Amino acid sequence: MLETEIKFRAADLERARRELLEMGAVLVRECHREDNGLYDFPSGTLRAARRALRLRTAGKKTYLTFKGTPEKSRRFKIRREFETEVRDAASMRRILKALGLIPVFRYVKRRTELRLGRVTICLDELAIGTFVEMEGERPHIAKLAKRMNIPSRDWVKKDYIQLLIEAGFAKGTTYSSSRSVPASSGSSSSSPSSSPSGSAPSS
Repeated sequence: MLETEIKFRAADLERARRELLEMGAVLVRECHREDNGLYDFPSGTLRAARRALRLRTAGKKTYLTFKGTPEKSRRFKIRREFETEVRDAASMRRILKALGLIPVFRYVKRRTELRLGRVTICLDELAIGTFVEMEGERPHIAKLAKRMNIPSRDWVKKDYIQLLIEAGFAKGTTYSSSRSVPASSGSSSSSPSSSPSGSAPSS
């Protein structure tokens, strides 16, 4: 499928949630923890092509997602995306390892999902701040952003991996949102460190 989205920083997610619900948005999923791990070949083949392979665990469900190279757009992030649910996350990690893929970045966020018309809205909390992400068709996204008084100059096309690295978070460490979230085995939070060289994969 073709994924089209924008995001913008939001200082008060509770206020954004109330505003969206008053507009008629429907709550799809309450705030939950998402553990995101990106994989690549040691040579960085996917990163060089601006592609991404992500293994995401949300609650008891795990999904494997491939994201293609972003298409040209001045305001929107547009890319091909293919996703499937994974029943055995541990086995999938072994398969990825057997294929020569290695984990290159991992981060945790808290996400609340809503839907208004044909737009999916996510209220996200990360170590770098809080964001509202909108996904749908371009006209519907633009219309909703206008209703929320968010000018296009405030739209963010970059993905969370890029934003984390630009903020000084290094690869290979788990970063959680500022709010307390249940920690999975082996997960931890860390302080920002120097940014690695090279462009970041996408997620």
